Amino acid sequence: MSDFLTEYAVYCDTHGRPDRIELMLCDLNAVLRGKWLPGDDEEKLANGEVRLPHSTYAPNILGAEVSETGLGIIIGDPDGRIVPIPGTLKPVPWAKGKVAQVQVEMLDPETGELSLLSPRQQLARMVEKFHTKGWHPVLATELEYYLIQPRANDEEPPIAPDRSPNAQNYDLEVLERMQDVLDDIVAASAIQGLATDTLIAEYGPGQFEVNFHHTDDVMLAADTALLFKRLVRGVARKHGYEATFMAKPYADHPGNGMHLHASVVDSDGKNIFDDGKDGASDVLRAAVGGTLETMRDLVAVFAPHMNSYRRYRPMSFAPSAPDWGYDNRAAGVRLPEVNGPAARLEHRIAGADVNPYLVISAILGGMLYGLETKPELPLPLDDPKAEPAQRLTSDWGRAVDRFAASEIAAEIFGEKYRDIYTAVRLDEITQLTNEVSQIEYRTYLGRL
Repeated sequence: MSDFLTEYAVYCDTHGRPDRIELMLCDLNAVLRGKWLPGDDEEKLANGEVRLPHSTYAPNILGAEVSETGLGIIIGDPDGRIVPIPGTLKPVPWAKGKVAQVQVEMLDPETGELSLLSPRQQLARMVEKFHTKGWHPVLATELEYYLIQPRANDEEPPIAPDRSPNAQNYDLEVLERMQDVLDDIVAASAIQGLATDTLIAEYGPGQFEVNFHHTDDVMLAADTALLFKRLVRGVARKHGYEATFMAKPYADHPGNGMHLHASVVDSDGKNIFDDGKDGASDVLRAAVGGTLETMRDLVAVFAPHMNSYRRYRPMSFAPSAPDWGYDNRAAGVRLPEVNGPAARLEHRIAGADVNPYLVISAILGGMLYGLETKPELPLPLDDPKAEPAQRLTSDWGRAVDRFAASEIAAEIFGEKYRDIYTAVRLDEITQLTNEVSQIEYRTYLGRL
């Protein structure tokens, strides 16, 4: 752990000693959990003296433990030792005072190794599967989010910032009006080393999208998506707004998606999707076919929460079927480029409310399945003879049940993690569907 002390000393020389260090552990829901550590207690972290319950990796969305996971108090809720992730120590420019943040993992209490309950370790295992074949994924994510006016309580619906048009698609004046907060988002991203590319006003009122640069560091791509969410929410609060990556905050406006652009290079750096010929290569078609074949089994990862399934309903402005096309944004999988170094697929099914480590693992797992099995590919949406694909389910429970029985989910995540993920989702379904909603009171209470 002396490496962390060296990194911390360099950080203090550059930014000054922080008042506190925020220790951030990503749970199954992509909620960052952890502790605040005084800025002069770095040796405590470096020596493994900071601990959290191992079950912190898999609470429900409300933060409570789920006994069906086999974790928590039913086994005594043992602690895991926290270890800092090298290279993730960064300033928190939107915080009051001098604050640093660092991503952390836990060691498994039984094995002493990095815990496989960690979403990051799930992704690391998937990347290793590619590396054993001499392949290296190259990724870039796109994230959509809404800025909204501050609410008095959590039950209030979202309200767009003043003067936000109902359809602000690529509107430059919207960017200008929101320049202060957007400039601070870009500046904070630069300070934290998040490789933002373009920033646009998306279709919905107060909706924006950020694109990130392509990278062959898959873990960095996932870290960037996770940390950008935290950054945007922090900067928005500083400017008197809230920010949400909720999949569908408005019924009548587009939802928030997380799109993934993915290609694969070999050990010589050549894109294996490019065969030097016109049209999509057999290798690219195989990867697309794999993502389509596995998509239904993995919907519970692409759409983890109750609200996620509103994106999959008809006329919801989002792809919602295992289909593909060339430059076709209605497709679940789009091929923006099929030739040259930029040949890639764009997976467009996931909402912005997902865990990026698990979603990238699922997409790469689907690609690998296709590269190994070469499933038959249906006609693209661009072909007039193409048959419409059956839509993905908009039933949360059905999606979770399918994931629970899925062999490909067990292959990608391991049977134990698949079952833990299922248990957490089933608990969330129970928690949310047992509550009587406002619309039920409004519709039925006075009439029946």
